Amino acid sequence: MAAKPALYNRIIYSFEVFEHVQLRSGTFTVVVALLALSWLNSPWGEAWLYTWTTPLNFSFGAFSSSKPLSFWISHVLMAPFFMVLGLELKRVLRVGELKAWKDAAFPAAAALGGMLVPAGLYLYMNPDSYQAGWSIVATGDVAAVLALLALVGGFLPVALRVFLSTLVIFQGIATLLLAVVLYTSLQNLLALSIATGIFGLLVVLRALRNRSMWLYLLLGFVMLCAFLLAGVNGAVAGVLLAFLIPVHSRVAEEDFIATADTVMGQLHGLRMMKRPEPGEEIEEDYQAAVHTLRANCNQALSPLRRLQQQLLPWAGYFVLPLFALAFAPFAYNSFEWQNLFGTVPMGIALGLVLGKPIGILLFVWLASVTRLARIPAGLHWVQLTGAALLAGAGFMLSIFQAHAVFSDTELLSLVKISIYLALAVSALLGVILLTAVGKTKGL
Repeated sequence: MAAKPALYNRIIYSFEVFEHVQLRSGTFTVVVALLALSWLNSPWGEAWLYTWTTPLNFSFGAFSSSKPLSFWISHVLMAPFFMVLGLELKRVLRVGELKAWKDAAFPAAAALGGMLVPAGLYLYMNPDSYQAGWSIVATGDVAAVLALLALVGGFLPVALRVFLSTLVIFQGIATLLLAVVLYTSLQNLLALSIATGIFGLLVVLRALRNRSMWLYLLLGFVMLCAFLLAGVNGAVAGVLLAFLIPVHSRVAEEDFIATADTVMGQLHGLRMMKRPEPGEEIEEDYQAAVHTLRANCNQALSPLRRLQQQLLPWAGYFVLPLFALAFAPFAYNSFEWQNLFGTVPMGIALGLVLGKPIGILLFVWLASVTRLARIPAGLHWVQLTGAALLAGAGFMLSIFQAHAVFSDTELLSLVKISIYLALAVSALLGVILLTAVGKTKGL
């Protein structure tokens, strides 16, 4: 006998869905990264190199482009991943858990400290060369940190999970935009002008309260293509488009509740009138009512929530693991172990493990004592310290930035090892601290 499908009997909030997908995605991505590492260093390692360096050709009329498969993953497929991050950031700040200014200022201050201090530490250790490597220690990986939080257990308050999630999303998006502005070599000013013009058109459409999702997505795709022609990573288009998607529903709350109550009342009335015997069904009435409720729900969902629901599984379960498969591994024979003590790998490891938690805690303390922000209710400094330690698990987004900075250098393998080591140390310290505090104080 087939099991009955599970039905929800409580409201499932957007952050719960986002967190669920991200923690599973983070866990899956770690597994894929380890498999990719084994693949590259196996007798079939040449197949790995051949797969990601194979040119993928696109042509449209007189225009044609030939880039390796890895390029299309990092410059095109990462756009919907960053769009999902941008949509979640906009939701949580506009209508979600941090819509109050002082609530939003707390993770914003933490993100700023978690970028400036590790970046400053890295630049102090590397004042003359590879300065762009600061972006590796400034970014954050939401999938990794939420997966690590899941290891601690379910006793952590939602406020802590929202704080850490928002913090690393801030860092990931801000680092991407800053790195693109500071280090991108423009290849086509006309294409950049087109991309800028499309963004301006999207701003006008948003001001006119246009809610056509397909129009936004079509213009967003054209903007992405223009950015690529200009030499800009297409992930920027995903972030910019996310900030313009309408966040509010066009159906009033009272109207939705009233229509839902009316439809359910009609279904209940039909069941009472027809009085089906046990085991009998009023299938046509039942399915018609479900169809009506679904149509009303589709109308009531905001464009932001609808787009996030559609993109979140693809970004989490496909794009990020695929990126890990293509970019996470390194060859064991491509470096000398003593070179791990060089200024670049040490700057990255120390920036993530020490600089990031120090910066986060310092800036949130300054924000709280100056009353620019308030600590979320129910949180204390030991919990925040554990969260700050976990924020050092840059993982995939640190590797994303590493390939942008070190892709053509011999340092890339050393940089990846530093990121992995920082992930392990940050995870170990953060999980141990949060678990110990939870057990001793019954949090």
